[in-house]
Formats: sequence, structure tokens, C-alpha cells
Amino acid sequence: MNLIRGFATTIKHVFEGPVTVQYPEQERPVRERFKGQHALKRYDNGLEKCIGCALCAAACPADAIWVEAAENTDEERYSPGERYAKTYEINMLRCIYCGYCEDACPTEAIVLEHEYRLSFSDRRDAIFTKDKLIDPSPPGVPATPQQTEPGVFTRSIPDMLDPK
Repeated sequence: MNLIRGFATTIKHVFEGPVTVQYPEQERPVRERFKGQHALKRYDNGLEKCIGCALCAAACPADAIWVEAAENTDEERYSPGERYAKTYEINMLRCIYCGYCEDACPTEAIVLEHEYRLSFSDRRDAIFTKDKLIDPSPPGVPATPQQTEPGVFTRSIPDMLDPK
């Protein structure tokens, strides 16, 4: 009886289509909630969203994120806040892609994108620095650091982002 049931299962699956995908020639679309490679975002004016608060590093259960903050000046402005992330590194070998960093960020600076093609040839390549993570500036907008007029950024961040 078990032999007949086994053959019936085998014959049933012979007539079904294949479930494998010939990667990389064919790629399956990722789900909406998929968490892939990290990205640091910018505002439309080219300034970085990251204010160097390191809440993402505090929320990371794998201790994969390192943030070192520095002060903004009017001559060299990186973000609209008082500080910016001078050093931002993610060790991708330690990252578990939980998304806690994204949830903890008050300015929505760190985002887990849908890119899943990550490979490294050595351990140093697995440490993603700020240069590799940050999005490019929008076309026609200067990149950071920017020079600003004194006193322009004395308002709070929500006031600056509200188009009054």
C-alpha cells in the first residue's frame, strides 16, 4: 500500500511545472516587505538625513552598526541638524536584516532597500562605509558638504522641512 502511495505522489509531481528559477538569467520579484541592502537617504536639497544620533546602532541586536557624530558648521553643512554622521559603517557579515535600525531612526535616514545581490571577496569588503551607503544627490543639487548662510539652520528640523 505504501509503495503505491509513493508511486502516485511521484507520478502526480511529474506533470507539474518546474519550481526552480534559472538565476541570474531569471529573477523572481521580491516581496514588498523584503529587507535587503541598506541605504542612507538625502533630502531634496542634497543634505543628508542622518543626524548622527546613533539610535540605529543602539537598536541593532547584532551590534553591526558604528556611528561617529561630528558638529555641522555654516562652512561645512552635511545635515540640517546640529550634528551629522562623520563615520557610518555597517558590518554586513554581522547584520541579520531585522530592520530595527530602520524603525529606530527618527529622520528615516537608514532604509533597507530591495537589493539582495550582495557578495564579498574578503572581510573588508563586507564593511559598508558611508560612501557606499549614501544615495547620490538629486540632479542639479550640490552634494555635501554645503556652505550655508549663518543662522539659516537655527530653527528646529520639523520647521525646516515644513514648506510654509
